[in-house]
Amino acid sequence: MRWVNRTPGRGAAFLLGAAPLVVLAIAYIIAAAARHAANPADKILPLPGAMAEAMALLLFQADPLSGEYLFWADTLASLWRLGVGLGIATTSTLLVGLVLGSLPPVRATLGPLLTAIAVVPPIALLPILFIVFGLGETAKVALIVVGVTPFMIRDVAAHVAALPREQVVKALTL
Repeated sequence: MRWVNRTPGRGAAFLLGAAPLVVLAIAYIIAAAARHAANPADKILPLPGAMAEAMALLLFQADPLSGEYLFWADTLASLWRLGVGLGIATTSTLLVGLVLGSLPPVRATLGPLLTAIAVVPPIALLPILFIVFGLGETAKVALIVVGVTPFMIRDVAAHVAALPREQVVKALTL
């Protein structure tokens, strides 16, 4: 039987998917052990035990300067940024995407600009965001908004534009 016609079973698919991860983990452990044997103070490739110790400190020991548990404080700050950024992106996406998708003249006017903005990698805009918004929370939230919004607007506009014209006419008669 040819490989193109073979479909692995559930267990085989799991093992095939896990195999590259196991190989990478073993390669990392071998490389970390070799570096650690040459230099016990090496921090570039820490051994799994050292990673577990560092993670335990971050999870369960308060920072002496701030008194916060760093892992949890940083996680909550990141989730807050993500929530605010996605909230802004979702709201603006609904407004702009519905207008672009439902009004062909607006789509013809702003569609090319949106496409040009969407192909710019968000990380390339990071220096501009830092100059405009500084290094605080606003720049981080803005990066999330700028990174997500153009793609979501394009998708919403495309789906709205793809609605059958009959459905739009029926909706307008309500």
